[in-house]
This record gives sequence, structure tokens and C-alpha cells, in this order.
Amino acid sequence: MNTIRIGILGYDGVAAINVAGPLEAFSNAFSSSDETSELNPCYEVSIVGCTGDQFVTDSGVTINATPCSGDQSPLDTIIVPGGRGMRFEEPVRHVADWIKTHARTTRRVASVCTGVYGLASTGLLEGRRVTTHWRNAIDVAMRFPKVQVEESALVVKDGKFYSAAGATAGIDLALFLITEDFGHKTALDVARKLLVYIERDGGQEQYSEPACPDAHFGPATQQCHTNRMGKLIDWMTDHLSDDLSLEKLAKRAMLSKNDFIQEFTNTFGIPPGLFVKNLRFNEARRRLMFGEKAKTIARSIGFADPNYFIQEFRRRFGSLPSDYQRRFGCRGNNEALQIQRNGFERRKKAAPKEMTEHRRPRIVSFTRCIRRHPRSEPARS
Repeated sequence: MNTIRIGILGYDGVAAINVAGPLEAFSNAFSSSDETSELNPCYEVSIVGCTGDQFVTDSGVTINATPCSGDQSPLDTIIVPGGRGMRFEEPVRHVADWIKTHARTTRRVASVCTGVYGLASTGLLEGRRVTTHWRNAIDVAMRFPKVQVEESALVVKDGKFYSAAGATAGIDLALFLITEDFGHKTALDVARKLLVYIERDGGQEQYSEPACPDAHFGPATQQCHTNRMGKLIDWMTDHLSDDLSLEKLAKRAMLSKNDFIQEFTNTFGIPPGLFVKNLRFNEARRRLMFGEKAKTIARSIGFADPNYFIQEFRRRFGSLPSDYQRRFGCRGNNEALQIQRNGFERRKKAAPKEMTEHRRPRIVSFTRCIRRHPRSEPARS
């Protein structure tokens, strides 16, 4: 197989790890021909500056770029890394213009982390599925309402477009592409060299910080339903072990079942059943962080069968509660843990219940599904 040309796009404010991660993975991929045992590089990787032959990363590292001249063969794959630069209009515009100029002649275009801002600004992702870092998922959905955001996925493929979550997920993306091009064995060899899993269990939801169970409300429902929904969410948060069926919640909100589902979904972006599940698993993760046992947690958040809770937790997060606790639990003496726990409770009580006109409701946890968003796009801050 011929060497595949890959271009990693550079711009001022790019994250160095988003560039170096895929670069190292592709550069460590080798294949051998049937006739000889000689190893040949699978990829020819270039770092391409979208505005010049040099750029500075958001951590202050200066990187020299290779110009993409017209006498070279077209790039097979474009990687658009993320970074703080994607929070500003000018770098986003430069990146989007460069992609629009070169995307037609490439087989694949991929983004890492906030690189999706540059790629989505081209309009090429409309109607497509993407992922990004969990901290940016809602913002991406707000700014690009025609894009479908998978909030917990590490890597998403939709046609010729690929996207990955933040930081080290650029390596996950590279391994995914290497597997497509040269097979599992070649990708596994690279993963072993870099001391990473060829495919991680679970999604990025397991790495995210459990959110305080506060609720925010959009302008569309602010006048009629802010107080009603606000009181309902407060009650749900304090009664996770109760029956939180649709019928019970609708009755408490003083709405018919169908009206309740419609109003709740319009307010929070997801149906009430999924919202309840997110609340419960968010609370479970928080308690696991502070050392509580899974079986105790299960009963306190509405799971009559602790074993069912354990299996559901594993299905959702890719690990057993005990493994999650070992990986992400707060460590320290009992006094220090109590201080951290108290601090979390204070943030929870002090969480704001208002939102500005240009903010969209924040989902308490991830949906693990493609969430469709309203067609209205707020002003960019």
C-alpha cells in the first residue's frame, strides 16, 4: 500500500498535545511487504500552517510548518487540532477558509477537541454527528445547531468526517484511522509502542466532573414555567430514591403526561426519563468519589436491586463502580474528604437558577445518544 499523506493543521493558539499526539501515532505506524521483511512507514505526516510557515501553540511552543504547495500530491487526510485559538473569531476563520479550499481533494477530514469549531464553521458538518471535549459539547451544539453532538463519544465517524474528544483522544483518533487503513495489527503495534489502549472502555463521560444538580432555564419557558420546573427539579434532586415515573412527575408539575413531556423536553433538551437517569448516575459518581459503597448508593438513588445498578453503571461508564472509585475517587484523610464533600454541597446550594438570554440549558449529565438541538443559534460571546 502506498504511503498515505496526512496534514496536521497548525495555527496560533493550537494545543501542542492535539498536534503531537496524532503526529506520534502516525509516525510510529509501519508496514511490511509480502516479499521482504523491511518495515516501511505507513504515513507521510506534515504539519501545515494555515496562515504561514510558523505558529505558536497555546503553551508557548513555536512550531515550524511545512507549506502545502501545489506541486505536491493532495493530502489524503486533514487533521484539525483544537486549542485556545479556536475560541477567537480570526483563527476560526483562517482554519475554516483553509479547510474549504482543501477539503474537496481529500479523502478524510478530522477534528480533535475544539478543532471542531473550525471544521463546523465551514458548513460541511451540517446534519452530521460529531464529538468534542465534554466541556465544550453544549457550546458546540449552541453555536452549530445543525450539527448533532455526541457528548460522551471519544471518536465519531460520519462519512468522510471524523471527530475526537480532547487531549489524548487525538491518539484514539489516529489509532482509529490506522486501523481503517492498515488493519488492527498495525494499530495495535502503535498502541503498544505508545503505552496506550488501542480502544478505551467507555466514553469520556467517565472523565468528566460530576455536575452540581442545579437547573437552568431558557427564555422560551422562562415566563410560564421557570418557577414550576425549578421547584420540580429541586424536589427531584432531594428525592432520588422516590418514584420518579412520568405519571408522578407530571402530577407534581400539575400537567397532563403529554404536556409535561413536551414542556420538560423543550426546557432541558432531553426527555424527563433520561434527565432522571442522568441525575441519579451523576449523584452516584459524586458519592463514589467520596468513598461510599455501591450497594448503599444504589438504594439511596432509587435502585431497588444493587446488582442491576452495578451493571447499568458498567454499561454506561465502561467500568464497575469499584473501578471508577479507584480511578477517580478523592484520596486523603477523613477530615480532608469531609472538607471536599462540604465544599461540593455548598456549590450545589449556591448554584445559580437564572440564565441569560443567549445561554442554552445545561444538561446535568451526558445523554449517551444523539441529542437534537433547537434551530435557534445564540450570539457568540
